[in-house]
Amino acid sequence: MNEPSADPFESLRLDNQLCFGLYAAANAIIRAYRPLLADLGITYPQYLVLMSLWEDDRQTVSELGRALMLDSGTLTPLLKRMEVAGLVDRRRRTSDEREVEIALTEDASRLRARAVGVRLGIVARLRMSDAAITGLRAELNELIAALRA
Repeated sequence: MNEPSADPFESLRLDNQLCFGLYAAANAIIRAYRPLLADLGITYPQYLVLMSLWEDDRQTVSELGRALMLDSGTLTPLLKRMEVAGLVDRRRRTSDEREVEIALTEDASRLRARAVGVRLGIVARLRMSDAAITGLRAELNELIAALRA
């Protein structure tokens, strides 16, 4: 058990903040991805969309939003830019015109094979075992679930 500090403001130190550690780590990993993704001609948010569509093509904007934990106000402009770049097609579903379906283009499908190298590059940079990465991801999933509850 932690003993209370004599300094009541010790808990406010930046290096004692989980939120700052997560923020700094997120920024650092996105910066590490940037040059690898630049070789593919995509940004990190576009990479996330593509990964979700590579797993399950033809998702609605709502489905993508749930998978990526993004609201439609953030996702829609991103998808519009991806459509202009020739990575996705956006179409209203004929079964329900209120839903917009997102599908991969052939160009985006071909990027998948090259994207394997992106993950390998990041794993090499992290110098972590697959088991350590899996464990960290599990802990992050628990944190996300707790914060979303």
